[in-house]
Amino acid sequence: MKKYYLLLLMATFLICTTLKAQDDEIEEATPLSISGSVDTYYKYDFSGNPNIPTSFASDQNSFSIGMVNLIASQQVGKASFVGDISFGPRGQSQSIPNSGADNNSFHIQNLYVAYQLSDMVTVSGGYMGTFVGYEVISPTGNFNYSTSYLFTSGPFQNAGLKFDFALSEKFGLMVGVFNDWNEYTDMTSSKDIGLQLSYSPSAGYDLYFNLITGEQSGTEFDITAGLQFTDNFYLGVNAATYGANEEPKLLNTAEDTGFYGLALYPQLKISDVTSLGLRFEHFVQRDAIDDISVDAFTFSANIGSGNLKFIPELRYDTASEDVFIDSHNEFTGGAFQLVAAAVYSF
Repeated sequence: MKKYYLLLLMATFLICTTLKAQDDEIEEATPLSISGSVDTYYKYDFSGNPNIPTSFASDQNSFSIGMVNLIASQQVGKASFVGDISFGPRGQSQSIPNSGADNNSFHIQNLYVAYQLSDMVTVSGGYMGTFVGYEVISPTGNFNYSTSYLFTSGPFQNAGLKFDFALSEKFGLMVGVFNDWNEYTDMTSSKDIGLQLSYSPSAGYDLYFNLITGEQSGTEFDITAGLQFTDNFYLGVNAATYGANEEPKLLNTAEDTGFYGLALYPQLKISDVTSLGLRFEHFVQRDAIDDISVDAFTFSANIGSGNLKFIPELRYDTASEDVFIDSHNEFTGGAFQLVAAAVYSF
C-alpha cells in the first residue's frame, strides 16, 4: 500500500505547487460543451433464441432501445472536467455498476477532473472509461453495433488517479492507480496498476500497448492499433490476453481461468454516405478442463452523412463446442443474427 500513498502524495504536491505558481495568471474558460447520442435497434437471431452472449443488442425479436448519452465538459485555463451520464439498458445495467433494487439507479459513465501540470504532464482523477481495448460503450465510437468478446470480457471503467506524459510528438505514456475493474467505490487494500504506451508515427497511424494488473482483477495485456492506409481504407487491430480470473465470463464454463483473442476491423469507405466494415474475431476462453474458442464474423454498414447513422449488420459466430441454442432448443456450435440500429449523435 505504501506505493499507492506515495503516488497520491506526489500528485497532491505537484498539483498544489503548480496551482500556487499560477495564482496570478488569467484563466480563460471555454464554453460549456454538451454532446451525446441516442440509439435504438432491432435484433433477430435466426434460431429464435438470443444466443450470442456479448454486450448490448441482446433483446431477441424486439424493437429495443440502447441509451441516451449526455456528456458535459469544460476547460478553464489548465483545469477541466467531464461528466457523462446515460439512461437506458446499454448505459445502465449492461455497462456500469448499479446500486438500486431495479439494478438501474446508477447512470454515470464518466466523472473526472483533470489538470495540466505542464506542457508534458496532465493528471486526471475520478471515474473514467477504460483505456483498455479497441471498442467502447457508446455506439458512436464503434463501427459495428454489436460488440466483440474481447470488449465484453475486459474492463468497462476504471476509477482512480492517472498521469499522462507527452514524451515526444510520437510517444505518450500513462501511469495510474485504480480501483478493481468497474468499481466506483472500492475500500479494499487491493488496487490495480495501469500502464499505457502510445506511439503515433504519422497522421492516421496509432498504436497502444495497455496493461492493467491487480490482485483481485487479474492481469490483462492489450494491444490496439488504428491504421489509415488510404483515405478510403482503414484497419483496426485488437489483441489481448488475460489471466487469473476468478469467475466465469461468457461461455458458461465451470472454471474460467482467463482468455486471449485477436480482432481485425477492415473498413472501406465507398461513398460520402456509406462505409462497409468486417470485424473478424478469434476468441479463446481458457478453462481448467477444456478451452473453448469462438470465431465471430460481423459484417456492418454505416449509412448516413449527418448526425443520424443507420447500421444494418449480419453476424455469424461459430464455436469449438456446442454452446449456442438452435431453433429446436438443442445445443449447437453456431449462431446467426441480424441487427438493424439507428444512432443519432449531437
